[in-house]
Parts: sequence; structure tokens; C-alpha cells
Amino acid sequence: MSKPLEVWLRGPLPDVPPLLQPIAHALLQAQEELHEYLNDFPDSLLWQRPAGVASVAFHLQHLTGVLDRIFTYARGESLSETQMQALKAEGIEDSELKVQQLIEAFDQQVEMAINQLKSTDEATLTEVRGVGRAKIPSTVIGLLFHAAEHTTRHLGQLLVTSKVVRQTID
Repeated sequence: MSKPLEVWLRGPLPDVPPLLQPIAHALLQAQEELHEYLNDFPDSLLWQRPAGVASVAFHLQHLTGVLDRIFTYARGESLSETQMQALKAEGIEDSELKVQQLIEAFDQQVEMAINQLKSTDEATLTEVRGVGRAKIPSTVIGLLFHAAEHTTRHLGQLLVTSKVVRQTID
């Protein structure tokens, strides 16, 4: 059986503005790869940190959190107290967290991101948006692109870490 085409090769996504298609494609590709590589990943390995690198759990939390935070900034909003608490909790070991729970949280965040892309007017893409408490200037397109880029970067790190820690039980 041949591997399916990557998301970007499958054509435009319905209702996503043309200039935002690459962002949606990147997020959906990350989601597919996350599901593929973490299929049957043991909960017991979530917090392993081989050679001191970030754990799979951290990356899963961070993937979800970054999308939430950066898409919030792209809407021109400040982070809520709930978002700030989630940021502080990223990477803090919590034995109650399960792989499936973290994957589902990421899936929900990707869905919300895609919906936001669908409702983003391309005429707003160069509008300035402030990032963080310091309101460091960026643009809507800069933030949305960075969210996709940051997601793929952390996904790559997560995939390597998951492979390394799986080898400890094989």
C-alpha cells in the first residue's frame, strides 16, 4: 500500500483563503504525522528526557499551547489567565496526563486554528499585532506563519524523542 500524498499535494482546503492554504496544510500535516508516530505510544514514556532533551509530553503540551497563544495574538487579543497558567504548566511532569488526552487537545487546537484561518480576511494579513506583554510588533501573516513553522519544528523534535525513548523498551 502506498503512502498517501502529503496534505499540501492534495489540493486546496475548502473555505481557507488562498494565501493561508500553506499554513493550514502544515498544521494538518503535523496532525497526521503526530497520529502516525504516536500510535500506541506508551503513557509510561511521556516524561522521559533522553540526554536531557524535552519530553514527548512537553512537546505535546507546547504544540497545543503555541497554536492557542499565537492565534490569539493574530486575532489582536491578549492572553487570558487560563492561557498563562497553561504556559507555566508546560513541561511540568503530571502523571495524570495520558498520550491520548494530549493528542486530543492538539487535535482540538488544530481544528480551532483551521476555523480561524477560514474566517481570516486576507486584507488583514499585513495588519500589525502585538506579541506578549511587551506588544512586540508582528503581523497577522507573520504570526500565522510562525505558528505553522513552530509547530513543525517541535513536531520534528517530538518524533525524534519518541523514537529514542521507544528504543528503551524494545
